[in-house]
Amino acid sequence: MKNIITIQHTQSIHHTNGMIGAWTDWELSDLGKQQADAIGKALNRQLSDTKNYTMYSSDLLRAKQTAEIVAKHLKLTPIYRKELREINLGSATGKSIEWLHKNQNEHSNDISVLDFKCLPDAESKRDLYNRLLPFVNEIENSPEENIIIVAHGGTLSMLFTMWFNNDISSTENIEFQGISGGVSFLKKNDNGIKIIRKLNDLSYLY
Repeated sequence: MKNIITIQHTQSIHHTNGMIGAWTDWELSDLGKQQADAIGKALNRQLSDTKNYTMYSSDLLRAKQTAEIVAKHLKLTPIYRKELREINLGSATGKSIEWLHKNQNEHSNDISVLDFKCLPDAESKRDLYNRLLPFVNEIENSPEENIIIVAHGGTLSMLFTMWFNNDISSTENIEFQGISGGVSFLKKNDNGIKIIRKLNDLSYLY
């Protein structure tokens, strides 16, 4: 059996100023810190024995801050993993969303959805898949039964798809749309059946 709780990092400064997230190392906003605190308190009330949980987090600041605040309530120490970073948008790092819209490549039918890059030095969906694959295999095969993952919208969308069907072709036409602060519960029962118990639940913010 395996229980996985995912948390999409809470509101970041880049959600409020029109800038790109990706690998730019934005902090949480004041609201984002309050939201992470609310998630931590809610999970502490809900989970009966948090010492049996392992928490992994992206090493980007907005995810780290979310993880640290939540972990404080659960008495856990986050393990930071570079593999869990958001998709890399290359030269758009540090730029505005407006800049990206003006400079990004248009998708051509000659290029598969998996291999399209919005900028020449950005990651494609295939790149993100390959980055996440060792981590997904690791948690699938580890003895850890209870796992918390704090990451980003694009990363978690890919991770959900890989969790249910770890075949790169399935990521071509499936996406899970997340919202900052969303909490999801995934489960693999003793028969190997994979279940979504909650998806992008925002009630933990209040």
